[in-house]
Amino acid sequence: MAYQTINPFTNEVLKTYSNATTEDIESTLTTEHALYKKWRNEPVVNRSAVLHKIADLLRENEDELGKIIVEDMGKLFKEAVGEVELCALIADYFADHSEELLKPTKIKSGAGDAWVEKHSTGIIMMVEPWNFPYYQIMRVFAPNFMVGNPMILKHASNTPGSAVSFEKIINEAGAPVGSLKNLFLSYDQVSDIIADPRVQGVALTGSERGGKSVAAAAGQNLKKNTMELGGTDAFIVLDDADLNEVMKVARNVRIYNAGQVCTSSKRFIVADNLYDEFVDRLSKQFADLKPGDPMDPETTLAPMSSARAKEKLQKQVDTAIAAGAKVAYGNEPIDLPGQFFPATILTDIKKDNPAYSEEMFGPVAHIYKVHNDQEAIDLANDSNYGLGGITFSGSKEHGVKVASQVETGMEFVNTFMYTLPELPFGGVKNSGYGREMSNLGLDAFVNEQLIVAVDKPNLDNLAGGLF
Repeated sequence: MAYQTINPFTNEVLKTYSNATTEDIESTLTTEHALYKKWRNEPVVNRSAVLHKIADLLRENEDELGKIIVEDMGKLFKEAVGEVELCALIADYFADHSEELLKPTKIKSGAGDAWVEKHSTGIIMMVEPWNFPYYQIMRVFAPNFMVGNPMILKHASNTPGSAVSFEKIINEAGAPVGSLKNLFLSYDQVSDIIADPRVQGVALTGSERGGKSVAAAAGQNLKKNTMELGGTDAFIVLDDADLNEVMKVARNVRIYNAGQVCTSSKRFIVADNLYDEFVDRLSKQFADLKPGDPMDPETTLAPMSSARAKEKLQKQVDTAIAAGAKVAYGNEPIDLPGQFFPATILTDIKKDNPAYSEEMFGPVAHIYKVHNDQEAIDLANDSNYGLGGITFSGSKEHGVKVASQVETGMEFVNTFMYTLPELPFGGVKNSGYGREMSNLGLDAFVNEQLIVAVDKPNLDNLAGGLF
């Protein structure tokens, strides 16, 4: 695969990068395995200062780093700078809290003094996507750097500039060589790396198809792995919801990053008494969007990440309409040279319509009408995905009652979907497994080693427990 930066706004090829060689891979594995053996005997706290320095450098260079994201995949500049700041928050969080979170856990046992220690395991292979080019890396990097697991990064082929820049920041902060190495790899090379005994884990965020391929390679080689594979997140509007409050959130959770977010609200499930007004008001909000240069602060609709992404989404929309979906708003071409897709609303999507079960990765909202809470829950759960979701209600208690019955890894009631370092991130069903961020993400690739110790053995106390 060709690693290139093609600006989605100008369609200009800015830079092409060479793929990694076999020698590059072996050199990286050798360096990182040696670092793992050094790190596993060092206190966790020794690495916190470097992670704080990484956070400082991210903030000091946020404008430059933000522009690189814009050039790589077209995100609005203000969103790109926000992503850099989020990465700094994550780095600071794990620098501050990892020592405490990785302390041994005592266990009461008749076998003697017992506890579980958390140790590093070895090199982690990271396969990351283009939609959040720094944040997706940092979610894995920060906790594993503190644990003591060196990392190899295979980034998306259309965001190589972001991968190079992230690695540069890590090196400038004084992190040991091999802490994270970016390699421009083919998927066959990724499989070869996973098979290497020095690699002990695989973290992937991406498509369901890519996840199946990488998970198969990890499983064949008995390597622990985490998968975040996208979703068709439901935004439920219950019959007692305040529509004024709902509309403060509805547009942004679909349009942020041009709708190219795994946790975007893609299916709006609306109570019948609010349905018509919701469709009308969301249509008006979409009409107010201003496509244009993502570096311009006045722009509110960014181009999509690539021509390929735009073409795929248009094909999905066309197929949905041919199968009976109605266009409530949008689906009119935008007369600009970049990869712009019009904010679009589809309604009347039946279960036999391909759009009912597909993830549309772009600024297209599906709106469904339901007649009660149970219909809303059943519709939300009628999906092979289960990443996140939002529920709006007139009371927090009512919203929580419904949200807790939705089959997802994350639910937010009467608010945006937040991503913060202390909150675990991940899903169920075909949205993947495992968690990133929080203490759960910190523990994703640790050896939870049991230690039992006594002054001398006493076999009389082990009835039935000795084997």
